[in-house]
Amino acid sequence: MIVTVQQHILQRQQQFPEARGRLSWLLSGITLATKMTESKIRRAGLLDILGPLNHTNVQGEVQQKLDVYANQALLHCLGVRDSVAALVSEENEEPVMLERSEGSGEYVIVFDPLDGSSNIDVNVNVGTIFSIFRLPERAKDGGSSAILQPGTRQVAAGYVVYGPSTILVYTTGNGVFGFTLDPAIGAFVLSHENIRMPESGNTYSVNEANAESFPAPYQHFLRKLRMGELGRKYSSRYIGSLVADFHRTLLKGGIFLYPPTASHVGGKLRLLYEANPLAFIAEQSGGIATSGRERILDIQPHDIHQRTPFVVGSSAEMTAFLESVGSVGSAHEVLDRA
Repeated sequence: MIVTVQQHILQRQQQFPEARGRLSWLLSGITLATKMTESKIRRAGLLDILGPLNHTNVQGEVQQKLDVYANQALLHCLGVRDSVAALVSEENEEPVMLERSEGSGEYVIVFDPLDGSSNIDVNVNVGTIFSIFRLPERAKDGGSSAILQPGTRQVAAGYVVYGPSTILVYTTGNGVFGFTLDPAIGAFVLSHENIRMPESGNTYSVNEANAESFPAPYQHFLRKLRMGELGRKYSSRYIGSLVADFHRTLLKGGIFLYPPTASHVGGKLRLLYEANPLAFIAEQSGGIATSGRERILDIQPHDIHQRTPFVVGSSAEMTAFLESVGSVGSAHEVLDRA
């Protein structure tokens, strides 16, 4: 018997008598938008949807046509859900605050509509990342406190990776589950029950072309991996699409690193809609995520487009990393907080 993502969410909600089904209705908006985006990606070489536009987004990055389409799909599909109070996208400079009647508008959703979109022209995996927060009571009338919440307050997070098959992975804080899109019925079907990241792996993922500009402790740790000083032989696997690199790490174990560099001393990945949701998923599956200084989920954001270094992976490799870097306290303290 197949179980769709909507059926799965409803079954899980039965364990919580106070649940009213509004989160499941909201998640259905995300799945609809990602199926629309998947349809465009699948036919990308046949449609005038590939390539860049003639302007940049708020990040200073050249927008791809599919960036704009994926963003518009999410804004539309979520904007009509009355439980959504605000939408925060990588592609928009400011949050989209939605006018709602009293008693509705409970959630804030942040998302990267198409992560890795610069790779789409060469048929490399891309993805959508999302994170859901509950609107704080004190922020019912708007304000930054509605948006700038630490990752520990996420009520759900997930991503969709568009590849040989399209897979949705999500968590609501009670395990991690994966669903594969079945094109025959147009539904995401449960395919990965209670995903657990392996305690260790044999791959590391980092853009080593920038290694000379990494901080010395990162360079030392990578040297350990290459020399087999952690007791096993490692292979380097780097795709350059965050969702794809993380998905492999989630299923196969190992470690993914996006260190600070000389040109991006504060890191390059966005905290709210890239690092936070993936860190939540990693911890729920038994992994660890850090900025190199502190647990990702403990960081208090001060800007919706704030960047951060990001290191995530299996407990064995992450423990070795934390001990090697030595600037975040003991590995045991980080594990306890997670």
